Amino acid sequence: MTKPNIFEGRRILVIEDDYWIMMDMINELQERGAEIVGPFPTVQKAVEMLEEGPDPDGAILDINVQGLRSYAVADVLKEKKIPFLFATGYDKSEVPAAYEDVPVFQKPVTATQIASVLIGG
Repeated sequence: MTKPNIFEGRRILVIEDDYWIMMDMINELQERGAEIVGPFPTVQKAVEMLEEGPDPDGAILDINVQGLRSYAVADVLKEKKIPFLFATGYDKSEVPAAYEDVPVFQKPVTATQIASVLIGG
């Protein structure tokens, strides 16, 4: 059965340092029509891409990426008004108050969860 192309024409930034989780997420998004930006295994590489452009249509951020928090990327996304979510092993209560409006999903995150944030369902 073919999966609906709910992400058709959308560029999705992925920041994840766990190879298997990253590959599962990317495969699911691509099967549904997304163009993947990255994936980026480091916060710095993702920030550089966002500064250089072009902007993605949405983003999925792991919070802890190789021991660093991805909040610098989240700040750039917020400034540019690009929708994003955190896909993490952390509980929402551990996310700083500055990001209380950002959806937090436990990994592995589903395409439906991603779509609910990045494209409204």
